[in-house]
Amino acid sequence: MVGPNPTDRAKKGTKKSLLVEADGGPLAVVVAPANVHDTKLLAATPDAIVVERPRPTEDEPQNLCLDKGYDNPTGHQTVGEHGYVPHIRPIREEKKAPDDEKRYPARHRVVERKLAWLSKCRAVLIRYDKKACNYLALLKLACSLLWHRRLWRLLF
Repeated sequence: MVGPNPTDRAKKGTKKSLLVEADGGPLAVVVAPANVHDTKLLAATPDAIVVERPRPTEDEPQNLCLDKGYDNPTGHQTVGEHGYVPHIRPIREEKKAPDDEKRYPARHRVVERKLAWLSKCRAVLIRYDKKACNYLALLKLACSLLWHRRLWRLLF
């Protein structure tokens, strides 16, 4: 075997944490090394929201949908501290209902679609920047281009 031991978690690369609205518009993006666990990025991602967030009310709560990786006490606590209603799939829960019917549409595909669209930018797909702040700036620029294209389609 060539290279470092795979159990030491010395992974090369970058992990992107993205927060999007229900329609898929990117609101926040955070960058970290690939060996950082997702729950540590969860606390930083809502703090990185660019626009002012409206206050959640009992009539209109703000929901946050997360995957199984956040089903731990740290994930639930972080979501509660930021004022969101958590929708975290339990680790041992099946994807479909027992009668094989989907009750709700898949929500995680919205984020995966935005990450795929961001990957179309070559400087985002392959990280050429040495500094994390420069790479984060490119990600934010790519997110602003997604918003620009979205508004352009609505207006014209």
